Amino acid sequence: MRKILALLFIISLSGCATFTKMTDSVDDLFSDSDNSEPPAELTEYEAEVKLEIIWDKSDGVGTDELALNLVPAIANGRIFIADREGLIQARSLLDGELFWEVEIDMPISAGPVIDDDLLYVATSKADVLAINSATGEAVWKQRVSSEVLALPVVADDMVLIRCTDGHDIALNRLDGKQVWAVEHNIPALSIRGEGAPVIVDETAIVGYANGKLIALNLADGAHVWETSIAIPRGRSEVERLTDINGTPVLSGDTLFISSFKSGVNAVTPIDGEVLWRNESISAISGLSADYSYLYLSDASSDVWQLDQRNGASYWKQADLHQRQLSIPVVYEDYVVVGDFEGYLHWLSITDGRLLGRIEITDEPIVAQPIVIDNILYVYASDGTLAAVKVLLF
Repeated sequence: MRKILALLFIISLSGCATFTKMTDSVDDLFSDSDNSEPPAELTEYEAEVKLEIIWDKSDGVGTDELALNLVPAIANGRIFIADREGLIQARSLLDGELFWEVEIDMPISAGPVIDDDLLYVATSKADVLAINSATGEAVWKQRVSSEVLALPVVADDMVLIRCTDGHDIALNRLDGKQVWAVEHNIPALSIRGEGAPVIVDETAIVGYANGKLIALNLADGAHVWETSIAIPRGRSEVERLTDINGTPVLSGDTLFISSFKSGVNAVTPIDGEVLWRNESISAISGLSADYSYLYLSDASSDVWQLDQRNGASYWKQADLHQRQLSIPVVYEDYVVVGDFEGYLHWLSITDGRLLGRIEITDEPIVAQPIVIDNILYVYASDGTLAAVKVLLF
């Protein structure tokens, strides 16, 4: 895990940091003995759920083995996917039948995101595109300041774009013209973040690589409030990493956010007051929530259930340790995660015990699965798209 993080740090080096700083920091990681842990082996257990793949399709190259944010979007009985090389498809939720596909010949890095009649994708070449969701025809294209990894977010008549260089940009939904833009300083060293803004009333709330959570006015991008979720500490750039990498989750009147150094936090969206903080959990990816609990895969791929009221842990599932799990999703009375070998694992929502698993592909499942009408849809990194459901014994 330390070697993987070191490579991520090298890739995400930005700002005015020198090569010497980078080398010193990485050398610090490798200076002592290798203490990395291997992924847990899958063990046999008595399955308590029966799982079935309703349909599966495999087209395109998926993420092409890159750290991208390519996820399915679902609306009006269709599921939309995009791959690294620019292939965008619309398929039937019922059986995976292809309605349309287009090749935009651009390296897609985030999306798609659906909003009524428009579908949005962003690229590593700093372009944002809007596509007609019924036909696949291009509607507009707009250049932004840098690569986009966070999913576009539609709010009112705008599309909010987070760029990797620290710019937050609002584009007009209908024609792509820039409405406003704000810039935030980013640390010299950070993890490639893909956290998107969360819209609460008339504000967009965004987590940054410097550990701050900031609320921006939707109308003009003006600063509303900010709070420190994680405070950088240490001498080296690596020690001072405090990234808020996941997308905040709004449940009821509370915002929940995970960070690399300061665990899981509960914040009031009105003024950013921190209600509680559980610093015992290091979570690089995001969270999911149901009516009372939070679910996350931590930096070691252990799965947790936390109480939304105080952050207390109800259970921890460690049988999938270091299997590079996706963000969990709640499916009826289960919690489902994907892993690096293409398996989906069903966990009990009551105590976290393993109830069943099914192999979708032999490549990683990184994108969080989506549940619609008791069917789970999953998009693997090799371009495999599948629909799965639970059958009664």
